[in-house]
Amino acid sequence: MTTANQEPQESEKNTDSGQGNIEEELCYTPATELVKLIANKSLSPVELMDAVLARVEKLNPVLNAICTPTAETARALANVAESMVMSDKPLGPLHGIPLTIKDTIYTKDVRTMIGSRLKADFIPNEDAPLVTRLRGAGGISIGKTTVPEYAWTVVSNSPQTGISHNPWKRGFNAGGSSSGAAICAAAGLAPLHQGSDGAGSVRVPAHFCGIYGIKPSYGRIPNYPTSNADSISHIGPMTRTVADAALMLEVMAGPDDRDMSSLEANPPKYTKLLEGGLEGLRVAFSPDFGYLPVDTEIDQIVKQAALVFEEMGCHVEQVKSTWDDCTEWGPKFWQTMLVGNYRSAVETSAELMDPGLVACVEDGKSISFADFHEMRVRRLSLYEQMRQFFDQYDLLISPTASVAAFPADRLIPEHWAQHSWNWLSYAGFSYPFNLSGMPAASCPAGFTAAGLPVGLQIAGGRFQDALVLRASRAFEEARPWAQHRPPVGTS
Repeated sequence: MTTANQEPQESEKNTDSGQGNIEEELCYTPATELVKLIANKSLSPVELMDAVLARVEKLNPVLNAICTPTAETARALANVAESMVMSDKPLGPLHGIPLTIKDTIYTKDVRTMIGSRLKADFIPNEDAPLVTRLRGAGGISIGKTTVPEYAWTVVSNSPQTGISHNPWKRGFNAGGSSSGAAICAAAGLAPLHQGSDGAGSVRVPAHFCGIYGIKPSYGRIPNYPTSNADSISHIGPMTRTVADAALMLEVMAGPDDRDMSSLEANPPKYTKLLEGGLEGLRVAFSPDFGYLPVDTEIDQIVKQAALVFEEMGCHVEQVKSTWDDCTEWGPKFWQTMLVGNYRSAVETSAELMDPGLVACVEDGKSISFADFHEMRVRRLSLYEQMRQFFDQYDLLISPTASVAAFPADRLIPEHWAQHSWNWLSYAGFSYPFNLSGMPAASCPAGFTAAGLPVGLQIAGGRFQDALVLRASRAFEEARPWAQHRPPVGTS
């Protein structure tokens, strides 16, 4: 078994850095380094874009991570970016950096299918705020990344685009709903990728694909058109390094009056707050929250990772959660959002839709308004319980998910309790932080015996985004992960 303290097994060793060609090395270079190279004229934005698009052309047919490429536009913008550099014009913090946008986010004049046959021809007439901000900072989108239908699940499969493959093992689940974003980050298809997370959709694919992903505090990044998901859906960056995520978060965050829940204050400069260590912090470690089943390999790897925080000088205490078990009502609360949003589509076009989503909506029709109101009351109570927990502890570390990647043609792993729609049974570590709006990240922590990545979740109290990033950075420095690359494209 490979843990956070160990190197990958023999079959993985050809994935370490130093084995690729110059173009591949460029594709795996962090954005924080690329912007410096571009600014001092050591790297051409056109050269960078050519390398990234060549890798996309080679690997996307194998991985199916980008459903709507925008290569022609990206090349044109790279030429503009190069002209700006050579003319010594002011450069943005992401100048010339390739990135991707999740296919649930509005992009003007670029198809946005949301993984559904029912939206196959939908082309928005406006950009979401995060798209405008990334472009304004100099970032260049190379395309839209795949999602399960209407982003309803953490399985990388949709009726419209088919299976998106985990780069560590073809045919296996890459997670969702930010499926293509996680695949692109792991496979070196650009350094920056935007995801969103309504019940784990940034963190679970980060866990399955061995990358970094953070769901910041609710409202930190404005979401427009606003999600009709009762304030549980968050937007966040997905990258190979913590510093890249901090850089991307700085650009995307900040108020926007089109989203009534966006936070008024501009965020701090996260990239300036990554250093400083964790000595003396009170860290709670919960291997199962006291109520969740966890596969043995996941449990062992995460327990090894937890020891790192003791080595870094934290006061680590193994605990059970002090909040109520929400595995019974939490999924139902989330289910009501799907019923409200997609009931009419199911009633008219069920045969074109994901059977699991259809089952979820049909089953949820029996939830009454009184039931929903009761669940909202329980959600408020959950928030207060979690708030009090983070009065006692600075951070909480846990597994990101209960299982490693499994075949992507399944909704639930074969060895797990089966259900027609409730995949949240193996993602129970993630959605309490959606219900509470608190920040949580997934860091690569090791590999299973089969060579599949495992994530460590680091969570903090409301608005403690900078602390979660700093803790993630400290863990990354203590147990580096970015040198490990999936075998895709190496032969």
